[in-house]
Amino acid sequence: MSEVRSEVEELIRRLVDQPEKVKVAEFPSGDEILLEVEVAPEDLGKVIGRQGRTVRALRTLLETRNAREAIPYGLEIIED
Repeated sequence: MSEVRSEVEELIRRLVDQPEKVKVAEFPSGDEILLEVEVAPEDLGKVIGRQGRTVRALRTLLETRNAREAIPYGLEIIED
């Protein structure tokens, strides 16, 4: 498990009511590494936030991390 993946997973676990259902998978996707996040359906709104603000903030954190490292990361929320 990469350091970035574990950090994102920990951040999301702190946001939701059911942290045991948080899953973060890591996949190479073109020139970046894609992090796919799954949470309980009841927690989906908490991860996305009002008007997408929370997920946008998570993506911004990844962008700042990308500026320091050579490998860019992307973030997708998986909805069932």
